[in-house]
Amino acid sequence: MSLISAGGRQVVVRSGEPGTEWPDDLDVRALLESGWRPTPIGDFILKVHSRCNLACDYCYMYEMADQGWRRQPRRMSRQVLEWTAQRIAEHARLNLLSEVQVVLHGGEPLLAGPEHLRRAIEIILAACEPDVRVGFSVQTNGVLLDTLFLDLFAEYGVAVGVSVDGDEDGHDRHRRRADGRGSYAAVRAGLERLTDPRYRHLFGGLLSTIELRNDPIVTYESLLALAPPEMDFLLPHGNWDEPPPGRPPDESTPYGDWLIAIFDRWYAVEAADVRIRLFSEIIRLLFGRMSASEAIGLSPVAVVVVETNGEIEQVDTLKSAYEGAAGTRLHVSRDTFDTVLSLPSVAARQIGRRALSAQCLACPAQEVCGGGLYPHRYRSGTGFRNPSVYCHDLFKLISHIRDVLSRDLAAERAATVG
Repeated sequence: MSLISAGGRQVVVRSGEPGTEWPDDLDVRALLESGWRPTPIGDFILKVHSRCNLACDYCYMYEMADQGWRRQPRRMSRQVLEWTAQRIAEHARLNLLSEVQVVLHGGEPLLAGPEHLRRAIEIILAACEPDVRVGFSVQTNGVLLDTLFLDLFAEYGVAVGVSVDGDEDGHDRHRRRADGRGSYAAVRAGLERLTDPRYRHLFGGLLSTIELRNDPIVTYESLLALAPPEMDFLLPHGNWDEPPPGRPPDESTPYGDWLIAIFDRWYAVEAADVRIRLFSEIIRLLFGRMSASEAIGLSPVAVVVVETNGEIEQVDTLKSAYEGAAGTRLHVSRDTFDTVLSLPSVAARQIGRRALSAQCLACPAQEVCGGGLYPHRYRSGTGFRNPSVYCHDLFKLISHIRDVLSRDLAAERAATVG
């Protein structure tokens, strides 16, 4: 065990203790001495409200391992907002960041109400101006999305992302209200308001969680009908201890096959007009570029979460692994965001292939896959130094996209020569 100075405080760093799970034994001091430097945080996720008006049965916040939301205040207080804003501005200036991104998140962030969201935006802007630009976005289930919120978002240029799982039958399979009623009609109404010409410039895109029982093309076409600028398909959260639905412990590729069906349709028809984030990131990586997504590739993850009570946490999807997996024991009232960068659990997300398992390092797709989404690697006893529970699915998808691109490039070369 050692102490290192970070952000004006001394932080305990465990190194080589018996019985710890990786990355608890990651030696951050040794990394620093070898010349590694952390990437400053550029994305701040603010849990402005800790509850939700839906009861989606796959939700990592409410239905999986970490039930810490029960202890959180419902809404982020003005005091916590002010502390958070000061910490964001402090971190940006100290690390010479001219721009940061702030995501208003939950639970369901719109439950905080338009005036509280206005207050949050104005407090952050006041702390960061004039030298740090802040880009704001909100991720919502869309149920409460009305003109009061949209006028506010238009005033401050807040991009709006909406979660929707396809057509009505596919969406309502999981995304229901607490009384069992589906939410699709309300979400669709919110999306129609968002895509009105007055507000369409705010439309950030759609997030859709994969359900193997839903037809992939029907799902894709229902999202495409909303004409989003971007969409993304999310693998359901799970790990080696708690595998995701329909992901048996074998070499089958149900999720890879589901995604390939959409890729082939998208690539042949709509790829020039609509971005599907997962596919676009894989293509970027295959051409040797860096990834801009934590779900794929080896780029440093520079994201932090602030809970409604002011606790600083890692990315919240870690809550799917075990109780406390996202925790840092840090708080915006006393700790800088630079301190977060000194934690082994955060450094592990920024050291590229040094965080990969031996199996991943032996894989030809390692540069593109990057081990997959970090929470999906968890196995009790070894921690996060494992392949993704979706290893076979990701390998098949990446290989398929590589083969399609190679075929097209070869055809282009032949046509040029001819």
